[in-house]
Amino acid sequence: MTTSLRPAATDSNAADPILSSLASDLPPVERRAAIPRGFRAGATAAGIKASGRPDVAIVATTDEPAAVAAVFTPNAFAAAPVRLSQEHLLAGEPAGGGRFGWARAIVSTSGSANAATGPAGDADQREVARRLGEALGVPTGSTLLLSTGVIGTRLPLDRVASGITTVAAALESTDAGFEAAAVALRTTDSRTKTATVELTLADAAGRPVPVRVSGICKGVGMIHPRMATMLSIVLTDATIAPAALNGLLRPAAARTWDQLSVDGDTSTNDTVFVLASGAAGAAEVAAGTPDAASLGRAIEAVARDLARQQAADGEGATTLLTCQVSGAADDADARAVARAVISSSLVKAAAHGRDPNWGRIVGAAGNARLADAPVLEAGGLSGAEAATRGGGPAVLDPDRLRVAIAGHLVFDGRAGGPVVFDRAAARAAMNGPELLVRLDLGLGDGTGEAFGCDLTEAYVIENAEYTT
Repeated sequence: MTTSLRPAATDSNAADPILSSLASDLPPVERRAAIPRGFRAGATAAGIKASGRPDVAIVATTDEPAAVAAVFTPNAFAAAPVRLSQEHLLAGEPAGGGRFGWARAIVSTSGSANAATGPAGDADQREVARRLGEALGVPTGSTLLLSTGVIGTRLPLDRVASGITTVAAALESTDAGFEAAAVALRTTDSRTKTATVELTLADAAGRPVPVRVSGICKGVGMIHPRMATMLSIVLTDATIAPAALNGLLRPAAARTWDQLSVDGDTSTNDTVFVLASGAAGAAEVAAGTPDAASLGRAIEAVARDLARQQAADGEGATTLLTCQVSGAADDADARAVARAVISSSLVKAAAHGRDPNWGRIVGAAGNARLADAPVLEAGGLSGAEAATRGGGPAVLDPDRLRVAIAGHLVFDGRAGGPVVFDRAAARAAMNGPELLVRLDLGLGDGTGEAFGCDLTEAYVIENAEYTT
């Protein structure tokens, strides 16, 4: 499965069309929590959060186990819920290596990360899984776990257990139930994040069947490209085997969540789960088929929109910072350059000040390094090429580079470098909810994008007092 970015056919920037916004071939997304068939969900406030806001959520199947694909943080201090979820997936599907398998339910606890808590924290997490299985009448090994909050604090098991009992008794196969789960995921998020795509797949007789892909997520701090960079639950009622589902999730994550940065810090708890219930009645989606491509684009569209929502809601942020790159030697290089630009603290600060300081952008682009080998392989490179290029520099020629900020061409290496432009007009154009930085490397057909936000005083204030 591949997706592409390309110059928009309706581009009105006649003066410099190559630096207009790149269009995507992904399907349209609705920002709502439309629960797919075969699932039920709910949430409650169990008292884990001092604020009293909802903090325990459950998403479960209505009947049979769902196929699961997952992406986890590679952090050496990976939290207890991450490690236990991997253990459960591995036990149920050894061939998956802890990356895919089967599950009946997910529980999320918000307010304590249960990371760096030692053997006691592991025991706590196993008890949470046991309580979830008992409350739903499913095997403990068919459960998956999510936790978010302060690192180094243990879960208040009595409150968690009470919350599980309450939610399990009131799960609903409704959009409201899924929306409640999305709300309970949040910590410092100021907005609930949801995304849904409707598509059509074929049944066994070739007749069209409506299928839904819907996701929720949280995470607006400790966000940086390295596997998942947040917590997300994506559900679909398509029918697909775990290995094939994993083959759709991993490249989608490489092009979306691995291209998202708020502050340059990765978390101990980062997890994405995609579950497929098969309840829509479509035929099983086989890897490499047109239906697999359609389902993969739907999953990626949900992931991309959730990533953009996260960037826009970054802690203290006032502006969604998007960098799109064209003309790279290949897509891997394009994604590396885009990621370097939106991750730069200097670029992020300039975005906040509405300062069209293109020098910071070219400096960041010139430092671009490719993703780690596993991410490159997931994004489409062969294992051998990914191993060779992983972490290496992106190819960039200053004499071919062109840069535009908010639609204003500011640098053209092919015409001698700096371009005279109207700085006041550029500053005014930067003063909106989204700032687009466009680069063309002039070296090939590779394209890529990344999402971040401006760096503000509010970010420092919030994180200076996070545990208090």
